[in-house]
Amino acid sequence: IGEAKHLVPNKMRDVFCTINLDQEEVFRTQVVEKSLSPYFGEEFYFEIPRTFQWLSFYIYDKSVLQKDLRIGKVSIRKEDLCSYTGKENWFLLQPIDSNSEVQGKVHLELKLNELITDNGSVCQQLVVHIKECHGLPLINGQNCDPYATVSLVGPSRNDQKKTKVKKKTSNPQFNETFYFEVTRSSSYTKKSQFQVEEEDIEKLELRVDLWNNGNLVQDVFLGEIKVPVKVLRNDSFQAWYLLQPRENGNKSSKTDDLGSLRLNICYTEDYVLPSEYYASLRNLLLKSSDVQPISASAAYILSEVCRDKYDAVLPLVRLLLHHHKLVPFVTAVAELDLKDTQEANTVFRGNTLATRCVDEMMKIVGRHYLKVTLKPVLDEICESLKPCEIDPIKLKEGDNVEIHMENLRYYVDKVFREIVRSSISCPTLMCDVFYSLRHLAAKRFPNDPHVQYSAVSSFVFLRFFAVAVVSPHTFHLRPHHPDAQTSRTLTLISKAIQTLGSWGSLTKSKLSSFKETFMCEFFKTFQEEKFTESVKKFLDDVSSTESKEPSGLSEPVHLKEGEMYKRAQGRTRIGKKNFKKRWFCLTSREFTYHKQQDKEPIFTIPIKNILAVEKLDESSFNKKNMFQVLHGEKPLYIQANNCVEASEWIEALCRVTRCNQKRLSFYHPSAFLNGNWLCCKATVENIVGCARCTAGVPADTQIEIDGDRETERIYSLFTINISKLQKLEEACGSIAVYQGPQKEPDDYSNFTIEDSVATFHTLKQIIDIVEKLNDSHEKYRMKRSSSAKYGSE
Repeated sequence: IGEAKHLVPNKMRDVFCTINLDQEEVFRTQVVEKSLSPYFGEEFYFEIPRTFQWLSFYIYDKSVLQKDLRIGKVSIRKEDLCSYTGKENWFLLQPIDSNSEVQGKVHLELKLNELITDNGSVCQQLVVHIKECHGLPLINGQNCDPYATVSLVGPSRNDQKKTKVKKKTSNPQFNETFYFEVTRSSSYTKKSQFQVEEEDIEKLELRVDLWNNGNLVQDVFLGEIKVPVKVLRNDSFQAWYLLQPRENGNKSSKTDDLGSLRLNICYTEDYVLPSEYYASLRNLLLKSSDVQPISASAAYILSEVCRDKYDAVLPLVRLLLHHHKLVPFVTAVAELDLKDTQEANTVFRGNTLATRCVDEMMKIVGRHYLKVTLKPVLDEICESLKPCEIDPIKLKEGDNVEIHMENLRYYVDKVFREIVRSSISCPTLMCDVFYSLRHLAAKRFPNDPHVQYSAVSSFVFLRFFAVAVVSPHTFHLRPHHPDAQTSRTLTLISKAIQTLGSWGSLTKSKLSSFKETFMCEFFKTFQEEKFTESVKKFLDDVSSTESKEPSGLSEPVHLKEGEMYKRAQGRTRIGKKNFKKRWFCLTSREFTYHKQQDKEPIFTIPIKNILAVEKLDESSFNKKNMFQVLHGEKPLYIQANNCVEASEWIEALCRVTRCNQKRLSFYHPSAFLNGNWLCCKATVENIVGCARCTAGVPADTQIEIDGDRETERIYSLFTINISKLQKLEEACGSIAVYQGPQKEPDDYSNFTIEDSVATFHTLKQIIDIVEKLNDSHEKYRMKRSSSAKYGSE
């Protein structure tokens, strides 16, 4: 999410933006205060755990005492997402109309019957069985009270019938049948064979509208579907239909320009085949580090043909990490990177394949390292709210710059001290990569004694710690976005950490190059020798291959934390269990919940005692996004805030418990209430479950990776860029055969071709593998389409 421009200019606003799957909010940005053109600059990466129709972005005006006001929205159909992928676009904000705010689907069974009346005439009867709905939206944060109207509509008729209202559910089970007579002309009499009168059928349609019963207030429209009766003919069928907005749902009488929103969306949708289909591609990628030269390897070629290297880096790093092949690959591409580096002070400063691979590796494996190193001091900074502004332009009247500078110096000293003392906690994989980079840089520039340190500091200080300090919420170090003052404080601290960590930055010649003179004055108070020695020792430690103290490895690894709701374990005074908001924390040793963050746990489940983690049917408590943790005592029922969060928690819990010896094979998908299990109606509480537990999740406890999924993503990238692969193959063949280019240089001048024969050989293998996988995917698509039923899903 980039920025918004020219919001309705009736007043300065405190603005934030939310990301919604249909009507369900899954993420929100920080609040930008007093702006009509707020800059957000935030990235969100998440997997979508359910079907959806629209990806929407809502701009809100933050209110302190009242409900936040929705200014406008950008809604993109799922089918249109691919056309915007990888490109930055400005979208005009659209007005928010209740008739267009729809979500969910309805299950119908339709049949056209022949009826013979008492006088022998023939008429047609439409039978509509409305079975159920799924995924209806929340209304004011609560499950809705839905009902459906079923209408047969024509030029001169509108026969409408209505279901019963279902209370507090987003997945109502209606199971009601309605009958509509298809009217015939008086001259239409009994015939020997069933026939349908074309002129009648062409004009009739079935309409099903979903509503939330408002009781004392107006009913809320939830969506509709329309089915022309003519499509039934002599057939009967049942299907799921996605609820649609009304025909005028996106239109509004308002013509005011609400502003615009800049977005960069990357949407991918992959069908992951069984593991054996990927064996050839996976093996070709995993042996990339052994290929000479590295530019002729499949992994390097992937980065060359992708328009944005980041598209290739994310799945590539995860796959190589999963198979313990990342360090040799990073070493090889870093060595190639250094060949093109002419000056020692520019080592690893660009956005190359090597630097992006290291960046992504640090994000994946360094999460726990950041938490144990920075979280306590960041909590203190965010909660103490000491002013630290030292820019004369931004100082307010009455501000004491000397006190501000003292506050900033105190925080910088504390953050710096925590970092340089943290080497014992640095993950071994990061140390191995830093060790390799350090020695490669020293080998490339043997006459520069400092380059071995700057090669490491450019990553660990500039690209790791400094980034985490300025954006702690993106690294899960803080639960919420910092306010404007705290965000500014973190920015100043981050700038200071970058300077202190950059080898030699405290020298006078370096300080004079600061763009901000106030930062130059601030750093004059630092003793160069003291900080330089601390940085040197730290960089020596984190780029060493010597084993760490065992105590550092035995600490529990922090995996996930956040606020959710849990069902009370005991009973209240009125005998009814309720739901309470709690702070949950998952480590490699235990799963706990607390009254508040950083408080002592009030309930703890050792990881070894968890028997299963499964979704819980909404019907149990009429609540969405619920799951259950089964352990030695009664199940722990938990409600997440949205579908993405629920999916992430279930996956994390399944991963950390996958090796538990006493894992269950069967479980109850619903709760035990009023003396029986809602799912199977059994009356014994400790009876064996009635549904088989979901399969174990593949991957590593600390590094959440599914190798097949990442390989499928890489295959998709190769498929998208197949023309570039073929062009590169043609260029290599031309060079190899004729010892020189026979095409215009622009055809392949952007590619790195060190060894045309080796590169040609790898390209041929890639193209052959992609073609075979294309065939496998086509067979899967054919099978999927042949089993699909009529309907809008």
